[in-house]
Amino acid sequence: MIGRRRWFERTFDLGHPAEMFPDVLERLRGTPPRLEEAVGALGRDALVKRVDDGWTIQENVGHLYDLEPLWAGRLDDLLNEENSLRPADLSNEQTYQAKHNEREISDLLASFRAIRLDITGRLETLTEEQLRLKSFHPRLELPMTAVDLFFFVAEHDDHHFARITELARSSEG
Repeated sequence: MIGRRRWFERTFDLGHPAEMFPDVLERLRGTPPRLEEAVGALGRDALVKRVDDGWTIQENVGHLYDLEPLWAGRLDDLLNEENSLRPADLSNEQTYQAKHNEREISDLLASFRAIRLDITGRLETLTEEQLRLKSFHPRLELPMTAVDLFFFVAEHDDHHFARITELARSSEG
């Protein structure tokens, strides 16, 4: 199998048109049911199995949940026409401290679904003018619109989803 690129090594082509936003929004809406389908039938051992000191399946799901307030805050930054989007905690300390492996996966999935529904509900109300507002992304050092930002979020979702799939397949063998 082809190796995966580390998240912080990725680059992004931005400048997506507002007309792409419905497609991005569908990707965001699709993450909770995709996760539920992928991990719902896995046993506890598979969900919390640690491979190569990386995050477990459950910690990957928890990380997606942990970042939803950042995405909502960055949306606020855009709508408030801030020059720069708030920075992320690149150490991911919240995920390391959250003890996601101690939770029930059904509770974690339900929490993620609820928080993602909140943000997609907000996104559905954006006007075309709001979709064109730009703020500077601090790590990528690029200006982003809401379309770009949530394309980035959808890519981040898929990055972790691919890892979850890898981990689930490794636990089958």
